[in-house]
Amino acid sequence: MLNSKAQILIVTCFLSLFTSAEVDIEKVSQKVTDKFVEKQISKSTVLPPCQACKALVGSFSKGMERTARNKFDGGDAAWEEEKMKSYRNSEVRLVEIQEKLCTDLDKGEDQCHKLVEDAEQYIEDWWFNKQDTDLYEFLCIESLKRCCPSDHYGPECKPCPGYPDRVCSNNGRCKGNGTRKGNGACACDSGYTGSMCDSCADGYYQAYKDEKVVLCSSCHVSCQGACTQAGSKGCLACKVGYRMDAEHGCMDINECAIEDHGPCGSNQFCVNNDGSYSCLDCDRACNGCDGDGPDNCFSCAKGYFMNEQMCVDEAQYSRDRHVVFARYAVYGGLTIATCIIFQNSQKVAFGIGLAVALYIAASEHYISQSNQNAGPKLPMGDASM
Repeated sequence: MLNSKAQILIVTCFLSLFTSAEVDIEKVSQKVTDKFVEKQISKSTVLPPCQACKALVGSFSKGMERTARNKFDGGDAAWEEEKMKSYRNSEVRLVEIQEKLCTDLDKGEDQCHKLVEDAEQYIEDWWFNKQDTDLYEFLCIESLKRCCPSDHYGPECKPCPGYPDRVCSNNGRCKGNGTRKGNGACACDSGYTGSMCDSCADGYYQAYKDEKVVLCSSCHVSCQGACTQAGSKGCLACKVGYRMDAEHGCMDINECAIEDHGPCGSNQFCVNNDGSYSCLDCDRACNGCDGDGPDNCFSCAKGYFMNEQMCVDEAQYSRDRHVVFARYAVYGGLTIATCIIFQNSQKVAFGIGLAVALYIAASEHYISQSNQNAGPKLPMGDASM
């Protein structure tokens, strides 16, 4: 028999496992539910009429690819193909395609199934009689009238402005292009304007034009509104942060040079940018500065002092002096100890002394390389206390 403590421990373990499993089941259940809801939303999504018809044609084309290498399931395929026509154009293959039609769509599956019902007779007509024509054109444009040919729009599939070679001057798109929707108006690309997108928009200038092409390029960054040519010389007016110069056009204003210390705060320094400026905080060692780093301070902040034109941390400087003193004391101690211990043997003393010298030289070289960018070096004279 287990004692009461062991029984309690076992029960606790089972409860813990059960609770953990219950939590995991809830998480899995929630994920399954979320995926199901997401799938149902995707299935019920309603697409524009032309897009829905394109989705149906795309699904049908995938079905044709899927069944391209199939054949009749009977024992004598050759006889079946001879008597029942080729599998390629058979009703059997059509049924196999239709069985999975629309199920591969990410969105609009329900709408696609409904569209199949409306298009069934046209699909069969195309399958048995008109496979030499494009399915999309036959089904979506000619039969169901859900789409228009390219560069046509609206219920009557009228041609877009500039059709066929210069639709919207080739600088925009026709609203409703390829669908039974839209009004055919030109939606111009960036930099173009006008009913035919044949003019340059504000902030652009005409870089090239002939009977067929209009090319608009962006004005210089310093220009306010329109311009006549590339660069700052072409500006008709300047943006804030620039001034008009008779020879060079719009020139940057150096805000940092307007006042003695620029437009920034007392413990900041100014950096001039194109058309503007930035205020950056001085190094913490500074009390006022004209640039980044402790070597650009006007004066030093509390706890720092000026050393070789750089503000240095007093506490760190003091610690460094103690380290230097201790280091040279060790070197001196090694030298004295070598002389005392090996005073009776000049050769051994020379060898040990040489080793100590090499050790000192290597140590100093390593320290010099490590600290070459760490700040001002302590003068040799400061090693003494």
